[in-house]
Amino acid sequence: MDMSRLRDRINLMTAELLRQQSPDGAWRMCFDSGVMTDSYLIILMTALGRRDHHFMPSLAARIAARQQSNGAWKLYPDEAGGNLEATAEACYALLCAGYYQQSDPRILLAKQFIRSRGGLSEVRTLLTQVIFAATGQAKWPRQLQIPLQAFFSDLGIGLDLFSLSGHARVHLIPTLIMANTQFVRRNAIMPDLSDLFITDSRVFANDDNWISALNSFLSSLPLASLLFSDSSAMLKQAENFMLERLEPNGTLLTYSTATILMIFALLALNYPPEAPLISRLLLGIQSLQCKDQPHIQVASAEVWDTAMLSYALRESGVPAHSAALERAADYLSVRQQTRLGDWSKRSPHTVPGGWGFSDVNTIYPDVDDSAAALRAIRPSISRFRDGHSKWQKGLNWILAMRNDNGGWPAFEREGLSLPASFFTFESSSDISTDPSTVDLTSRVLTFLGKELDMTIGHRWIDDSVQWVLSNQKADGSWYGRWGIAYIHGTGAVIQGMTAIGVARDHPAIKKAISWLLSIQNTDGGWGESCKSDKVKQYVPLAASTPSQTAWAMDALIAVNEKLTPELMRGAEALLRSLARRDWTYTYPTGAGLPGSVYVYYPSNNYIWPLLTMSAFLKKYGT
Repeated sequence: MDMSRLRDRINLMTAELLRQQSPDGAWRMCFDSGVMTDSYLIILMTALGRRDHHFMPSLAARIAARQQSNGAWKLYPDEAGGNLEATAEACYALLCAGYYQQSDPRILLAKQFIRSRGGLSEVRTLLTQVIFAATGQAKWPRQLQIPLQAFFSDLGIGLDLFSLSGHARVHLIPTLIMANTQFVRRNAIMPDLSDLFITDSRVFANDDNWISALNSFLSSLPLASLLFSDSSAMLKQAENFMLERLEPNGTLLTYSTATILMIFALLALNYPPEAPLISRLLLGIQSLQCKDQPHIQVASAEVWDTAMLSYALRESGVPAHSAALERAADYLSVRQQTRLGDWSKRSPHTVPGGWGFSDVNTIYPDVDDSAAALRAIRPSISRFRDGHSKWQKGLNWILAMRNDNGGWPAFEREGLSLPASFFTFESSSDISTDPSTVDLTSRVLTFLGKELDMTIGHRWIDDSVQWVLSNQKADGSWYGRWGIAYIHGTGAVIQGMTAIGVARDHPAIKKAISWLLSIQNTDGGWGESCKSDKVKQYVPLAASTPSQTAWAMDALIAVNEKLTPELMRGAEALLRSLARRDWTYTYPTGAGLPGSVYVYYPSNNYIWPLLTMSAFLKKYGT
């Protein structure tokens, strides 16, 4: 193929990125997770009795624009029919905003779709149930009426709150405050959606009785009078838990969703709607609005985007000591975290040194961002005060986060797991725990191999390799938790394995490559549906996306010393997909919560294609 076309596309994308860089060195691209957070904020503002005559209508217009012709909303373009939870949330928000009335044809269509899926009683995701219960549209699920004493009691019979993932904790605690106080916030301007329950009952179908049995059991204990003697003290501990995890911008651990729940919880604790703390939290949520569109992000991705785009630009030929990349390194350097977070409970002797995902994240570092930031700043560490020490602290933090099984989690070392049936919410197991994942583990191995020349032959590395290999599927693929899904995981594993010296003809790698070639699209690219993430098996998209094509090509480049016909077809498809700005360009290839949250990262269409095309040219350009 004509290699100059790849170079021209790289130059074009490089110029675009350099124009988009912020003066402080960061890249700020919209972390688009659909309409969920926009809907929640409108519902919250309405419950508070606050009307913003500019911001709320713009959010409502964005929500309305995503409604399908059958009245539904989808989480991803190829979702069959539509999504019940997304449709219920969007319909509710549009009515709250006054954007549509109950009799509007679009609302009637949305309601018809909701009823066709069994009505509101069939809503199965935690956040949707909480939003509807907190605003009086449904009864509080019994499975959420866990006494706070079960988590905060000092009597030694409680559950371990820190067995949950960090993101689960900050969503669960405000929820338990509301559920235990049976909080409901309604006013005259909020719509009534009781007609969306098929029966007179406003109970969710997946509500489980076992929590009620737990309550009865705890009440029968000899120490019950002590355990339940001071619920106000437990509520105060839960309130302090939230306050201690506020970030400087006024968000709860940087999540808009958790912050929205915290505001409802504060109302349940008798804070007045006009309380300064609630106003601060609202400003924090609004600070997560994308700069180029009216959308409230679940969390903003400045650190991730800046670190990965810096690396991609450097690989594409931008000098490491150019003004743009040094500004990016300066931005990243000052966002290294120095405070102890909840991660330290299972790593008590580890010095802080990681990086988080978001611009203002100070206590919630993660492994993926930390490795990306270390790689991005490495050429500049001699410019920073104590630069080598800062870099070493970051590396030590990553290494300390490895689990005993040899894999890496996203945020903190794995603790004891709660029972699998602890909650019956949709995908609850995917958010309640933070286990080792093959995609993050493989990216750490890639970092260790390429940046530190670490190789197999050392038991520490070999244990990680064996853990990854043990998770290969029968067809040769690997599941990737944080991207969609089997293409993402398989591409990451092959890069990680080859980076630390696993032979390219290793049986596991050969089997994985055969699988990738078997799913190559007729146009030469690769594409996978978000449905894969939910059903836990590969589901083709029947179209090619830029990031998924790049992930597959990265694997092929890693194992092929000579250019193959499949790689040439892939390169042609990648160029076409980058030029074709249709739905495949904005398809959400980022995974948030299987079955509930999928993310379109604009940066994905720069980072991965740039890395792929650069590697292609370096290896085959001559």
